[in-house]
Amino acid sequence: MPKRVLVTGVTGQDGSNMVDYLLENTDCLVYGMSRRSSNINLDNCSTFIDSERFQLVYGDLTDGFSLAKLVQEIQPDYFINFAANSFVGCSWDMPEHVMDTNAVGTVRCLEAIRRFQPKCKFYSAGSSEEMGDVDYVPQDKDHPPKPRSPYGVSKVASRFIVKVYRESYGIFAVHGILFNHEGIRRGEEFVTRKITKGVARIYKSLLDGKDFKPLSLGNTDAKRDWSDSEDFVDGVWRMLNQPEPKEYILSSNETHTVKEFVEAAFSEVGIEGSWQGEGVNEKYISSENGVLVEVNEKYYRPAEVDLLYGDSTPAREEIGWSPKISFTDLVSRMVKKDVELSQ
Repeated sequence: MPKRVLVTGVTGQDGSNMVDYLLENTDCLVYGMSRRSSNINLDNCSTFIDSERFQLVYGDLTDGFSLAKLVQEIQPDYFINFAANSFVGCSWDMPEHVMDTNAVGTVRCLEAIRRFQPKCKFYSAGSSEEMGDVDYVPQDKDHPPKPRSPYGVSKVASRFIVKVYRESYGIFAVHGILFNHEGIRRGEEFVTRKITKGVARIYKSLLDGKDFKPLSLGNTDAKRDWSDSEDFVDGVWRMLNQPEPKEYILSSNETHTVKEFVEAAFSEVGIEGSWQGEGVNEKYISSENGVLVEVNEKYYRPAEVDLLYGDSTPAREEIGWSPKISFTDLVSRMVKKDVELSQ
């Protein structure tokens, strides 16, 4: 009999990629949870929305009753939680909502499992933002949590409540620490997608012979360990199918600055430039096309995380996971998609 998988956050990048992966690589019946809305955006679900093995269901991490009802009705063998308020920048603007959704939401998921389907395996999506003000590089699973944002705190809280439920109730629950992961389904508020969409906009303006507004960014010196979300969902499934619950870091084991991402993105459309100036006066300038990127301090975080660089060696050696899409290929795929969408 096919296993049943409940995936939250199904309209987002990770949730939709997880559903695609499950339908392509398993015979599971997949239930994708979204918040009910009068204008729900199903663009990321177009590849599977009509599949006979997929069903769209409704629930909310801030509503424990809806989660309990779904677990009771579906009786899932796996519960993969990708729903979250996941944009770090806005977590300073709405810290209570972020904590309620991400941290208390994890408690609600685990309570539903504990009460109505204790044999269900649970996955909690962690983040490299849990590392925060890092002590050493690369960061491994034993690095102490030192978050520098309400979002990071919410993910640390999720990590420890997962541990508590695993040890207290014997639930197969894991909290995977996923370093930055992007892709063609990334939300437009994230800096990587902001860059690739901006590059596509500027490229189209140049082709049309029109003036353009430079792309405006914050801390371009920040270093991140970027991978493609499509690679990470394979690692999530591997974590859930170990003999015993054990947590892993998923990362590319490389780090790149925001500047490097900008350079790679413009290079993809044949535009080269150089960085000039410092701080808020820094600009990325093309000798042929003028200012392409400018720095705006309004995009600085109240507390910056300067360097994230993961060590996923245990995941590679113990569960056989490894990323397939390189940094260069990730940037290329995202730019090509946004150029296509801009036409």
